[in-house]
Order: sequence, then structure tokens, then C-alpha cells
Amino acid sequence: MAFIMITNESHGKAGTMTDNRDTDTILEELLADPRVQEMKRYKQHGRISTFEHCERVARLSCRIDRALHLHADPHTLVKGAMLHDFYLYDWHNEDGGDHDWHGYIHAERARKNACRYFGADERVQHVIYCHMWPLNLTRVPRTREAWIVCLADKYISIRETLLER
Repeated sequence: MAFIMITNESHGKAGTMTDNRDTDTILEELLADPRVQEMKRYKQHGRISTFEHCERVARLSCRIDRALHLHADPHTLVKGAMLHDFYLYDWHNEDGGDHDWHGYIHAERARKNACRYFGADERVQHVIYCHMWPLNLTRVPRTREAWIVCLADKYISIRETLLER
């Protein structure tokens, strides 16, 4: 019988978030960065920009962590959530076929951009890389932060797609 263990092994003590001020403090540096601001130029779902989508996922991820007392590492959670779609292109535009595979390839592009521009550590990279599970079946989340962001992204994406067109 197989099971998935959600771990936080690289931290001796789990992080905690007490309120939205913590989220804002962690997000502040990312939100102010011109490259993150560039995400406002790209549509994610319907009329919602990639920037707005990622900020919503980050904030919901923190609410999930607090509500369920999961004690995720706040920096890993927020940075991974805010950069999970940091691919910096409009996937709705025709490009000769690459964007047809957007759902399968954008997480790797976002991961590379997060490393290049923000020095994302392995835990943040994992959050970004596996956020499209189960579409990418082999990229199963292995940490509590990755599971939280994956679930928050699904909820926000469905809501944006169905209710905010």
C-alpha cells in the first residue's frame, strides 16, 4: 500500500503565520519587483492577470495553512505560491505550437525564472515545479507547502475560469 507523506524535513521548527500582515511582509519584496509586476501584462484565466492570480493563490495558501494549522514554512509557501506561474509569456497567443503544451511545460519555465531572478531554493522550486499535479502525473507534491499551493491553485483557477470571465 502506497502513501504520501507530507514533510517539512529541512526545517528544525515549522514556520507559522499569524495574520495577513505576515503574508504582506513576505510578499512585499516580490510584489515590488519589476519582473513580478510584468505578470500584470499577461492574462491567466478570463480577465484575470497572472499577477492577480498568483497573489490570490499566495493569500489563499496562507489562509489554508492557518485554518488547518499545518505550520508550513511561510517563506517557502508564499514565495512558491507567488512565483508558481512566473513564466512571463502570454500562453493565449499563437506561437507555432509551444503554448499548446502550456499546462505541461509552464511550471518548468516558472521554476527556472524563479531561480534566475530570485535564487529560489530547492523547496520553493519544488512548490513551483509540482503545482500542476495531477495534470503532470509524475510531479507529485512532497511537502506541505507544495500540497497547499497545488490545492489553492486549483480552487482559484476554477473560480477564475467559471465565475470571473
